[in-house]
Formats: sequence, C-alpha cells, structure tokens
Amino acid sequence: MSLGSRIRDLRKQYDLTQHDIAEQIGMGRSNFGHIENDRVIPSSEDLQRIADILHTTTDYLLGRSLLEPVSGNTAPAWATSKDKRDFKRMLEEDGEVMFDGIPMNEKDRQRVLDVLTGLFWEAKQMNKRKKASDTKNDATR
Repeated sequence: MSLGSRIRDLRKQYDLTQHDIAEQIGMGRSNFGHIENDRVIPSSEDLQRIADILHTTTDYLLGRSLLEPVSGNTAPAWATSKDKRDFKRMLEEDGEVMFDGIPMNEKDRQRVLDVLTGLFWEAKQMNKRKKASDTKNDATR
C-alpha cells in the first residue's frame, strides 16, 4: 500500500475531506490531492502534520509499521478476548500522566495514550508471531 493510499484510507475513516486536511496543514486542496495520488511526496513537516490529524504515526504512513494505528479502545481484528482484557487492564491502571513531574494537558495525554496503544498492540502481535514460530520450530525437532 502506498503513502497516498494509506493517507486516503485514514482520511475517509475519520470522515474528513481533502479540503479539511489541506486547510489544517496550510496548503491548497489540489496540492493535498497530489499527495494522496502519490504525485507529490510531502515534506517531513507536512507528513507529521498529516499523521497528527489522522491520529497515526509517520512510520505507519510510510509503511515502516505494518500495524494499523488503533484509536480509543478499538482492537485489531486478530486480538483475542484475553488480549482485549489485557489492554483494558493496562488502560485502567493508567494513573496521572506527568512529564518532569508536571501533569500533561489533555491533548498531550491523549497523544501519549495513542502511542502506548499502538505499542501495546504491536508488542502483542510480535509475541503471537514469536510463539507461533517457536511452536513450529519445536514441532520440526
């Protein structure tokens, strides 16, 4: 999947128009359309702004992370009910988020939570692959 198609898919998931995102970035709608159609590669600053608007990471948009970003309590399709309970427990145990002893504002707290959510599901997915690989290796011995 290309950069433009990842951006387009996420934009549609959030029910945003090209104009909505272009306006927030400070560019024309047609310029943003060129990004979605893979005719133009956005600057690193614009790519970061797009990722922020779409609640994802630049790594996901660039195809460096195969895990689709997860927002809120939505779990990936492969997650079992135990995985979902583990995730819920992690969220419930979450205390006040601070940086250098200073409480974070809600926007920054949500960004940290979004990153932790993505990391949680990525770690779960890697562990499942490792267990499957280990089981396969044990069976061939």
